[in-house]
Amino acid sequence: MGCGCKGGNRQQFEVVTTDEKGDDKVVYTSTSEPTATAVTRRYPGSTVRTKRQQTSAGPRAGA
Repeated sequence: MGCGCKGGNRQQFEVVTTDEKGDDKVVYTSTSEPTATAVTRRYPGSTVRTKRQQTSAGPRAGA
């Protein structure tokens, strides 16, 4: 059974923390903003952001 996301156009939210190097690390992804916001309580200093849309960069190397 396929997913109901209709071709990947559904908005997603990421819970993001910052690691020791100062880089962003995604710790959770959800289609529900209230759920993502609730998850931030488990990660002090984390934030919710809209997931970046991936763009097609052509064929993969070695393909």
